[in-house]
Amino acid sequence: MAAARPRLSAGRETSGGRAMEANGGEQRELLIQRLRAAVHYTTGCLCQGVAEDKGVLFSKQTVAAISEITFRQCENFARDLEMFARHAKRSTITSEDVKLLARRSNSLLKYITQKSEELASSNMEQKEKKKKPSAAKGRRSEENETPVTESEDSNMA
Repeated sequence: MAAARPRLSAGRETSGGRAMEANGGEQRELLIQRLRAAVHYTTGCLCQGVAEDKGVLFSKQTVAAISEITFRQCENFARDLEMFARHAKRSTITSEDVKLLARRSNSLLKYITQKSEELASSNMEQKEKKKKPSAAKGRRSEENETPVTESEDSNMA
């Protein structure tokens, strides 16, 4: 027998709370429908491109099946990524979690690692660019000040 699913919104026992919970559930379902439609559309476009390149045809049922499999696999990936982050006691999914997910496919892992390194170096370059103008401003203000020579310094005394 299946275990009862725990309620995520414990403490909302008023009728207004149930209505809000139902509205949230409806919104979630609408988002899932929209996401499924986007995956289906993208799958159709990809199949159409392959069909033109290779001279093959894809039936509507085939496109729908590929789309459904893709959506379900993405759901599994999302759950796995959440679990990896939770296991590491984090609330944010990192590139290390994605690499862990891709570990079974050497080519995908290599590609993700390469892109991750490119992104990291790009971020470092952006940080350096942000630091340089502020450091240059500090140098400009020092350059605008006239240096005090020893003769002027002794005149002040």
